[in-house]
Amino acid sequence: MALFAGFMGLGVWQVQRRAWKLDLIERVTERLKSPPADLPAAVEWPGLQPADFEYRHVQVQGRWLQSKTVLTQATTALGQGFWVITPLQQKDGTVVLVNRGFIPAKLRSQWLEAPEASNTTDEIAQVRGLLRKTEPEGGFLRHNDPQGQKWYSRDVAAIAASLQLPVTAPFFIDAGLPDATLHANPEAASASTGPWPREGLTIVRFSNSHLVYALTWFGLALMVAGSGVLVARYERRLRVASNNSPHGHQP
Repeated sequence: MALFAGFMGLGVWQVQRRAWKLDLIERVTERLKSPPADLPAAVEWPGLQPADFEYRHVQVQGRWLQSKTVLTQATTALGQGFWVITPLQQKDGTVVLVNRGFIPAKLRSQWLEAPEASNTTDEIAQVRGLLRKTEPEGGFLRHNDPQGQKWYSRDVAAIAASLQLPVTAPFFIDAGLPDATLHANPEAASASTGPWPREGLTIVRFSNSHLVYALTWFGLALMVAGSGVLVARYERRLRVASNNSPHGHQP
């Protein structure tokens, strides 16, 4: 009975998860189709949850803080390399980190050295892209090393603290919109020669196997129930046979 209830509970949970995932996919799809909106106001940042903003299409203006550019490791349709992360300071002084796109590993030194000589903060830049949630701590089995400037994930809080940035948004922006052609034909994309940084490599994909999991749990619950019925019938036959046996009654 306990196994049956447990498997049924897991099946119901997967049905609920499926409903949540379908709602998420629908919400994100609508956000991708919508025209760019303004960035959430700074007063809203403390209470924001990823579900409130992730993959929202936004636009923002500000000045690049070029000298504070960092590179975070990336694996994309174009191969191994780095994301170029540069802070963008808005008119009110707040900062949002912008993933300006991908560069191949061979350009790492060029991009680490270039910002010092091109810190043109007077030029107003306009950025359009998708809001993304922070990626804390690091990559698989590798932790971010702020002191060594080795970044394996786009950890907004850690990058902001390392660069001593003023009030920084708790999310970052992936510049540009997803380029379906790059993901549909990665072999052709890998031969690309730029321009760098390359936008449009955001992957918007959600696995949705919850129905399969739900059917599996419900199937196991039915198997347990069926086994219980068979065992009960077998025991009843034994009792009937015992009662009908000459040795089953006291003289």
